[in-house]
Amino acid sequence: MSGVERSRGNLVVIAAPSGAGKTTLVHAVLQREPMLTFSVSYTTRPPRPTEINGEDYVFVDQATFATMRDRGEFLESARVFDHYYGSSRTYIDRLRREGHTVLLEIDWQGAQQIRANEPDSISIFIMPPSRSELERRLRGRATDADAVVQRRLADAVGDMGHWREFDYVVVNDDFDAATDALLSILRGEGEQFATTRPEIVARVETVMAA
Repeated sequence: MSGVERSRGNLVVIAAPSGAGKTTLVHAVLQREPMLTFSVSYTTRPPRPTEINGEDYVFVDQATFATMRDRGEFLESARVFDHYYGSSRTYIDRLRREGHTVLLEIDWQGAQQIRANEPDSISIFIMPPSRSELERRLRGRATDADAVVQRRLADAVGDMGHWREFDYVVVNDDFDAATDALLSILRGEGEQFATTRPEIVARVETVMAA
């Protein structure tokens, strides 16, 4: 006797410019909604002191990454700050077939590829409260030289220009409120954060100008 067939889980893409607080928000959402599953991406960048291989990222060298990419093993891949990132096609498909809602924390380049390959995916863009606050956050990373901060800031502002490509936008000006907003979207109750809503457009334009 065959078991009950599980419905295919959703694929949710969360993207943001560097310094917007995306990773912290994703961790908070995962803690509050245990039915969500985080897709661990591959990367060629070296691990940070607090990162664990296989939990935060799968760390590989460039040759291994290139081989996997050439074999079509990535659902999406992109180069960000001189390092490569990619999401395993097989891993994500297995999780979705098992009925999991899968979260992908990637950049706008990867999000474009996901939308092309998985048109039923849901995409969310995280915005900082303002460009000035974004710069403050980036400068707060004491390990980065000024030239690195300037480059990251310029790239981040460029990334912000892609917000209209996403289904929803959440401005991370209050952490708890932003977490609640993400959860409401994931539960299918986030219509007020849709990119097409006039109040969201006005809010983002304010962020971009500040």
